[in-house]
Amino acid sequence: MIKANGVVTRTAWAGAAYNLLLYMLASHVLGAAWYLLSVDRYTSCWKSYCKKENDPLKCILRYLDCDTFNHDDRKVWANHTTVFESCDPNKNSTFKYGIFENAITKSVVLSHFVEKYFYCLWWGLQQLSSYGQNLSTSMFMGETSFAILISILGLVLFAHLIGNMQTYLQSLTVRLEEWRLKRRDTEEWMRHRQLPEVLRQRVRRFVQYKWLATRGVDEEAILKGLPADLRRDIQRHLCLALVRRVPFFSQMDDQLLDAICERLVSSLSTEGTYIVREGDPVTEMLFIIRGRLESSTTNGGRTGFFNSTRLKPGDFCGEELLAWALHPKGSLNLPSSTRTVTALDEVEAFALRAEDLKFVANQFRRLHSKRLQHTFRYHSHHWRTWAACFIQAAWRRHKRRMVENSLSMSESFACESCEANKTEQDEGDHFSDGSSHSQARLNLGVTILASRFAANTRRGAQKVKDEMPKLPKPEEPDFSADEDSGSPAGGIGRRV
Repeated sequence: MIKANGVVTRTAWAGAAYNLLLYMLASHVLGAAWYLLSVDRYTSCWKSYCKKENDPLKCILRYLDCDTFNHDDRKVWANHTTVFESCDPNKNSTFKYGIFENAITKSVVLSHFVEKYFYCLWWGLQQLSSYGQNLSTSMFMGETSFAILISILGLVLFAHLIGNMQTYLQSLTVRLEEWRLKRRDTEEWMRHRQLPEVLRQRVRRFVQYKWLATRGVDEEAILKGLPADLRRDIQRHLCLALVRRVPFFSQMDDQLLDAICERLVSSLSTEGTYIVREGDPVTEMLFIIRGRLESSTTNGGRTGFFNSTRLKPGDFCGEELLAWALHPKGSLNLPSSTRTVTALDEVEAFALRAEDLKFVANQFRRLHSKRLQHTFRYHSHHWRTWAACFIQAAWRRHKRRMVENSLSMSESFACESCEANKTEQDEGDHFSDGSSHSQARLNLGVTILASRFAANTRRGAQKVKDEMPKLPKPEEPDFSADEDSGSPAGGIGRRV
């Protein structure tokens, strides 16, 4: 059914058409043989009665040939002979035609070519399908042998059809059966380990999604068995167009993209899966192809701080690995994640492992370019969060200084007004008695103290309100290997 140098049937319809073609070809051969044998059997009857004819006009065998059809003596003989009537099965002929009788009674040998063709094809297909069970043969040995051949050929073709279709259907369902066995083993294992129903549902959902996404095909095993150049071309075809959708990768040249595509591996996640938790080591960078992720941080679990964002196709997470890979004296310890990443629905992505990223960073120094680093910082949610918090804190400090300056000016104005009122009262009431003068001075002092206390209280409340947890600045990638430090992009990176 499937040969390296022959027809490869890859669908059920193609397999059915292939086997039907064999049936039709065999039906053509059998129909043609049946027609020729019918003509031969008909002429055999003529010859046998021609030899027995003793009329005054004796039958000569050459009269039965088409070459003598227009001869005068042949015409005279044809008008008086009984050979044709004796061989006509419709007139109670004693000659036994057997399986060839229909060809004579239905005048197949005398009909037009198209009628002959379709009737003989139908006869051959009918006998192959029924293995010749409806054939009523005579005692003629050649006829019996032909019927035996029909039965054997029908059985062989039917066995060939069943065998090929069974092989093809098994090739289609073998992976499905393997998946069913694996799912059954997984269910037994979960039942043996007494896992809670929530975990069981998550395992079932992941196994189901993995089957729908890969159809049971181990892509890594297939690629590892191919030559390096073929594997690189396949990875480029599969990953390059998707990788270029990531803004961070769109700034790279083709050679660097080929090196990255060669090391990307497929990653599947179901809804509710934690890709990485805050504080855990980051083992891979994830580049989203389909699905959505939620990335959130509490800045190490500090009270009052929470930042969350949605990652869509084209985004990436695990950017802490890039600074770790570009560090000239990076440690063997993997960096800790600053965010918690959770799958909001089924996610398909490409993963770049830590060791592969380290290898690419060491081999391709162009990855250290400041323009690429600036693009990375622009699309990094970690850097965006830090920048937003930095701007917010600066704005609050500026606003607090504005309020403090406003309060200081208000206090100064209040003090000057009090001083002026005091002077006027002193000039107008210098003739008043001493007790009234002391009471006015006391009231003025209480007013000044109350104003200062209220201002200090407002400043303290504003200061407490503006306080927020400090978010540490992300680790600055190393620029020591940059070759084009004078580029405009590098200047922008320094200004940022």
